[in-house]
Amino acid sequence: MGHPETTRLEDALALVIAAASGQVRKTEICPVMQAYGRILAQDIESPIDLPQTDNAAVDGFAFHTDSLAENPERPLKIIGSARAGHPFNGQVKTGEALRIYTGAVLPKGPNCIIMHEDCTDKGDSVICHKRLSAGKNIRPRGENLSAGEVVGKKGHRITAADMGQLAASGCAELGVYRRLKAVIFSTGDEVIETGQKRQAGQIYDSNRAILTGLLQQEDIQVIDGGIIRDEKDALVAGYQSGLADADIILSSGGASDGIEDHTQYALNKIGAELLFWRLAMKPGRPMAAARKDGKMIFCLPGNPVAAFVCFKLLVAPAIDALSGRTPRQPLIVKIKSGFPHKKQAGRAEYLRAVIQKDSTGQQQIALHGRKGAGVISSLTGADGLVEIPLDATSVAPGDLLNFIPFQEQAL
Repeated sequence: MGHPETTRLEDALALVIAAASGQVRKTEICPVMQAYGRILAQDIESPIDLPQTDNAAVDGFAFHTDSLAENPERPLKIIGSARAGHPFNGQVKTGEALRIYTGAVLPKGPNCIIMHEDCTDKGDSVICHKRLSAGKNIRPRGENLSAGEVVGKKGHRITAADMGQLAASGCAELGVYRRLKAVIFSTGDEVIETGQKRQAGQIYDSNRAILTGLLQQEDIQVIDGGIIRDEKDALVAGYQSGLADADIILSSGGASDGIEDHTQYALNKIGAELLFWRLAMKPGRPMAAARKDGKMIFCLPGNPVAAFVCFKLLVAPAIDALSGRTPRQPLIVKIKSGFPHKKQAGRAEYLRAVIQKDSTGQQQIALHGRKGAGVISSLTGADGLVEIPLDATSVAPGDLLNFIPFQEQAL
């Protein structure tokens, strides 16, 4: 079952997305007020025009431009008022004006609205001091949405703005895909729970904390599988339990080829279909992915930074496909390097970085934190990852590189 060859990141990504796509997913009805982060299971069309009528964009006076065609300083008789929720039941004729407030329905007759600061209000009449064209300061019917227009597409993850748009169109409930469940566990005799008394050679488990945070960002329900010792049968049991309880299994550690690395044995034992073993990237080489009964298993590296990078670049897009969401394409920005770097060809490198300004005020990429796949501090405070291409052997200051910002660094 050994796979001595490494897999390029783009090939591994295609494999996991293909494996995660096309699964039959359960749906449920969700109130729009609880829909943040959910994935739409259907296209949603607006049943109404929004706004449903022409209405006022400002506070002022509504009239017809013909009223002032011959005499711009002509006083216009104020015949009433209209406020949002309190329409004027009548028609405004030539030579008349209607006191109107933002959001109020525009009645028949007027074709423009003048702002109150651009006119003189005499109580029973108004004098306009500005010439307006038809349509000025009027929100036309359907400006926001037209009846039948798609408000949300199937596969879209709902944002706060989407919630407002859906509510404005009258949508109280919507069909969404069921939230995914993920089991996470760490492996290794040296790993102990945070808070326990540490003995020589033991380390506190940070990977489950990192993965929990990353999964919560993806709106995934997390099941904590704890720590599994370096025993083959224990790992097999962990995978079997995870398959029974969840849609995704994330294990960290034990994915190398060492004597205590039992992941290959366990995947074979449970009959999982191996997608790849080992990546042509750094950090993250010792990673595997498999599929079993429509569920995904990700065997992440034990080093925390490597686990984090592999999740961002591979697991998150696969979660999109598995959850019914259209897989995201990472935002990649070309920015010049502000550092030199050497590496061997054959492995892409993803280094933690920040964006700084050089002496001329131009943006450049600077490496962040100490090196090493186990140095968590290189992640805290980093703006994102800088990619050193697979076949490159060196980087010089000024070279244009791909920068991948972390989502949490965005507005």
